Amino acid sequence: MKTYKGYFKPKNCNKYKGDPTNIIYRSRWELVFMQYCDKHPDIIKWSSEEIIVPYKSPIDGRYHRYYPDFYLKKRNRQGKIEEVVVEIKPNAQTKEPKPQKKLTKRYLSEVQTWGINKSKWVAADKYCNERGWQFQIMTEKELGL
Repeated sequence: MKTYKGYFKPKNCNKYKGDPTNIIYRSRWELVFMQYCDKHPDIIKWSSEEIIVPYKSPIDGRYHRYYPDFYLKKRNRQGKIEEVVVEIKPNAQTKEPKPQKKLTKRYLSEVQTWGINKSKWVAADKYCNERGWQFQIMTEKELGL
């Protein structure tokens, strides 16, 4: 299976909020979303991993920094300007793992990942609400992949 990682070179550098020479994608889904942001006329500004959201980890009880995948300033269908923070994740990772009788390494890892992600998303939702923004998790379903 091919791994998708690399630098994205936008055609519309003026739309990118941040350093347009240092846009890194870490998956094919992120690359597809970057291409969408770069060319869609309703996306006014966008950035990738430029926002920092502090969150408290349920694993060690300490505060860490979460860099959501994307920030968008866009025009909605009614023509109103909205600001949205987007996290891109596989659908399977957006649900709490089902309890299992056997505590395998894989299951324990999934529970730990879920706990951390849930903490990040709660913090991001609060961060966005305080600014009048929206927080959205997008999966392969929303991306049409």
